[in-house]
Amino acid sequence: MATVAELIGVQSRHDGVGLLGPDGLRYQHTEIAAQAATRAALFGDRHRAGMQPHIGVLLGNTDEFAFWLSAAALAGAALVGVNPTRRGAELARDVRHAECELLVTSRAQLPLLAGLGLETLPLLVVDEPDYREALEPYRGVTVADVKPVAPVTEDTRLLLYFTSGSTGAPKAVTCVQGRVAASGKAMAERYELTASDVCYIPMPMFHGNAILANWGPALVAGAAVALRERFSASGFLPDVREYQATYFTYVGRAISYVLATPERPDDAENPLRAGFGTEAGPLDRERFEQRFGCHLSEGYGASEGGINVVAPRTFPPSVLARGAAVGRTDETLSIVDLETDQPCPPAEFDAAGRLLNGATAIGELVGTGPGGFTGYWNNPTADAERYSEGRYRSGDLFYADTDGWLYFAARKADRMRVDGENISVALLEAILARWTPVEAVAAYAVPDEVTGDAVMCALVLRQGAAFDPAAFAHFLAEQPDLGTKMAPRFIRITPALTTTATEKVSRYVLREQGWWHVGDDAVWARLGRGTGYELIDRDQ
Repeated sequence: MATVAELIGVQSRHDGVGLLGPDGLRYQHTEIAAQAATRAALFGDRHRAGMQPHIGVLLGNTDEFAFWLSAAALAGAALVGVNPTRRGAELARDVRHAECELLVTSRAQLPLLAGLGLETLPLLVVDEPDYREALEPYRGVTVADVKPVAPVTEDTRLLLYFTSGSTGAPKAVTCVQGRVAASGKAMAERYELTASDVCYIPMPMFHGNAILANWGPALVAGAAVALRERFSASGFLPDVREYQATYFTYVGRAISYVLATPERPDDAENPLRAGFGTEAGPLDRERFEQRFGCHLSEGYGASEGGINVVAPRTFPPSVLARGAAVGRTDETLSIVDLETDQPCPPAEFDAAGRLLNGATAIGELVGTGPGGFTGYWNNPTADAERYSEGRYRSGDLFYADTDGWLYFAARKADRMRVDGENISVALLEAILARWTPVEAVAAYAVPDEVTGDAVMCALVLRQGAAFDPAAFAHFLAEQPDLGTKMAPRFIRITPALTTTATEKVSRYVLREQGWWHVGDDAVWARLGRGTGYELIDRDQ
């Protein structure tokens, strides 16, 4: 199938349950398609000539979000996922920038819109009586009856979703029907999803991960979708059992949060068989599989879709020992130096897996051609920065060994360069995660007048643990793959890491806070050339 609209047409003829809502309601595949057709017809009548057919949705993961996603596909419109954690001028900016023609929301979200100057924007409030009255004339409209506001093809825009904002102001990524359908097909085949599967979506549907890697594959396979209105670590396993979920997706810190919940002897008694996501460290993935009996696999890919690297189920032991591997390069990918734009040399490692030539081997991952990138909405400057002269720039730093295995180093905005040496943020975090008292870690750069960057790490300790500076220094000295420039200068002990709405660590905020604006958090520093850490007295 080339378009999502065609897939929904197939869905309208499926038997069985297709949606398990967070409020306990269940919908047959035929009901989902009928609900989508009703809303598509409503939008078709309300669409105004000259307006962009953009439907803003300011909701959690609810049945209405799912219905409007399908409705947008049938109507030839684009759904704009509006982030409900944004506030004030930032929220208003998102809605205006995306040129939403109308906004679908709920009574609980209405206070977020007060005083934003959006009074002229048409609203559909899904839990108000007027909403049901508005839908009533279109009851009985079928998928075949829907008249799209524009021809529906593979290149028809289906989504505008904002980047996570983990490295700065979010940009609106455009995504066409063909990309969603192709991604759904690839993921359904990779995980052998069938109509008997239940795909659990705990990640927000206003972001691409939930739709491209979960909702889309379920639609292709005829599987059921189970929704969690907003992510909950404590609710994860109860949901999996209640819904009998077999597949799920995750991003950011989600896996570490689930692992931080109290263990029970029956944790592995669940129906999960596969999970896919990004940014869970290798140690967390191993712990998850041991505890819940479910294998996690990862891949590399940005919201923009220009480059996608699929990780194999297993890596060679030598590659695993080096950490942060995401998959293998091919003839379309290269790593280029940030200053010269020339290809970087292959990474060199010592026997312990320590990267020896980070200064020259770490560079930006670049792809030939745009891949699935169809641009940002009304942002030509960002378009040109991302794709120009036939090359797609990932904005992420990698290094590759002589066999073509790719190792993630850091987001470009999170680059650390100490004494002329590029530091792999991902590898450093993986090393620090081995320390038993650590529950979560984030590494980032703070200014240093001599070395350029100084390495700082924020540590979240396990319940009941305390920071022992001597034990930590001893731990660092025992790590054979810790590079000579990687040992943290500053350590911040914090109860929680600052994250975005998609559970990604916001290193931008951490960098801005540095070691000087950390509230009541304790900060330890390694002074001079010694290996010991001393508590900083910020009152002096």
